[in-house]
Amino acid sequence: MKKMLFAVLMGCIGAFAQTLDRIVAVVGNEMILESELNAQTQFFVQSNKIDPKTVGLREQVLQSMINEKLILAKAIEDSVTVSEDEVTQQLDAVIQQRIQAAGSEQRLEELYGMPISRIKREYRDEMKKNLLSQRLQQQRFGSSQIGRIEVEGFYKTFKDSLGDVPEEVELAHIFVKPKFDETAKAEARKNMQSLIDSLKAGVKFEELAKRHSQDPGSAAQGGDLGFVRRGLFVKEFETAAFALKEQELSGIVETEFGIHVIQLLERRGDAVHPRHILLRIARTQASDDSAKAFLQTLRSRILAGAHFAELAQKFSEDKETASIGGTLGTLELEQLPKDLYPVVSSMKAGDISEPTKLPVGSQYGYSMVWVKKRTPAHKANLDQDYRRIETVASNFKRQKDYAAWLEDLKKKIYWESRL
Repeated sequence: MKKMLFAVLMGCIGAFAQTLDRIVAVVGNEMILESELNAQTQFFVQSNKIDPKTVGLREQVLQSMINEKLILAKAIEDSVTVSEDEVTQQLDAVIQQRIQAAGSEQRLEELYGMPISRIKREYRDEMKKNLLSQRLQQQRFGSSQIGRIEVEGFYKTFKDSLGDVPEEVELAHIFVKPKFDETAKAEARKNMQSLIDSLKAGVKFEELAKRHSQDPGSAAQGGDLGFVRRGLFVKEFETAAFALKEQELSGIVETEFGIHVIQLLERRGDAVHPRHILLRIARTQASDDSAKAFLQTLRSRILAGAHFAELAQKFSEDKETASIGGTLGTLELEQLPKDLYPVVSSMKAGDISEPTKLPVGSQYGYSMVWVKKRTPAHKANLDQDYRRIETVASNFKRQKDYAAWLEDLKKKIYWESRL
């Protein structure tokens, strides 16, 4: 009876709302509007690069949206909660990611057509709903495990469908960057000091940044970097930026990117809003030769019996891998970066490469690669590929349980598609 009354009520609301935005589905106390479906369909098309005229596409997207609403309704029914602090933290993190992607806080506001404060208000409720749904799914499936008997049973059933495991290589490397040329560094510092003198004389920061800064991500915005928290900048830049008072100028700050001058515009809690001017420093052939010669010295030591991992921990400038002995992990040969593939493809297990120039963002460095292990392509089997098969079996089980759970929710929670 309650379901019938609710359906009638939603039908009346829908008749009125159709003049504004047609309701295409109802789930519990939530409605899905056609404008929302259109936006989500467009996003799905762009993300998956598929034909927007694909038969059944809108129905597929709508069903996915209905599923999300069903989970949200169940989360509310089960009194799942998230704190306001959790919502704030997640929302702030997402906004910061969007600012970084857009290039600046100002640019993000232009893209959304509203200030950051309003973006947060507009999306806060949606963020809370997303977190509630995630929390419920984590509670239900987060601790899901699969035993060896189940893995073996999955393999026996689907082994002919698993296909071949591609050729893989287990790699480690020692990475160094050429040092700045001292003459070029001195010239850059001289030019930066001239810019600092101009700033102190009253020239507008944004004008100098647009004319002189060599940071392509912020120069057009007058050097503006938006609000950021600790951990997003390299150490030297972060230390200088967070030490400034509002409107204060730094001295010359040197990082791996070049020479900076920084001004702090605003401080908000544990976030700062800086802008900067960057002058890059040329790296010469002599500095490249020096980096390669240093790696050659390390290579000779390793071939003479020194431990690769120990030297990587001590000398590698790849901060993400140095502490673990330069380990890059096991990678599919054909999926290696295009600059690394020609180096590794002809190497055997145990080989150590000559120093190789590799791009790192807008910069470059030199890497010496060790092929720790090389596994030829082969048919998936439990002896060699248990962990891989275990992962596939676990995901299969989780998807099966998830689909069954959704079907159960559809029987217990009112929903209706009007597409």
